[in-house]
Amino acid sequence: MPDTPRPELPVRISVETDVDAETAATYYRLYVETFGHLATKAVARQLLHEDEFLEEMHDPRVSKYVAWDGDDVIGLTTLTKHLETVPWISPAYFEHHYPEQWARDAVYYLGVTLVAKSRRESHVFQAMIAACTELILRERAVCAWDMCFYNDEELGLGPAIRRMLDHHPELQVAPIDRQTYFAAVFSPPA
Repeated sequence: MPDTPRPELPVRISVETDVDAETAATYYRLYVETFGHLATKAVARQLLHEDEFLEEMHDPRVSKYVAWDGDDVIGLTTLTKHLETVPWISPAYFEHHYPEQWARDAVYYLGVTLVAKSRRESHVFQAMIAACTELILRERAVCAWDMCFYNDEELGLGPAIRRMLDHHPELQVAPIDRQTYFAAVFSPPA
């Protein structure tokens, strides 16, 4: 008898403001497993140092959307409206460009979304993004994120996220900035 595909089980999402040290260490291992390879794919550092990551895990201003399969963590998304917790962005940019949302304290930054390798073909990523999207829609907010070229154009994550969010006609998704890295490489004349 042929195997029948196992139906996709619903993913449970919890929102945490702090996690204990052992859980934070588990999340960091999952984080490195997910993003470690980007060290040779992107010019800008894509991986927080362990102390930076753990600080974020314990910072109550950063919401941790945790995807669970039973008692196992299979995914993590970070989201904050305290933009000062994201050292590589300019809160002044968002205040200037989105003054109405800024005045209502409705500007968010999505820091990281990761899924355990064993669950990447499932709907974990979509479930975490959907949980964040519910908040953004409810608050009529702005949510920004960044993505390196490799994840965006090589892996196609940017277009995939856009397709997920296109199901919400009230959300307009578009790039808001780009930073291009250049190199001048010495090459002796032939």
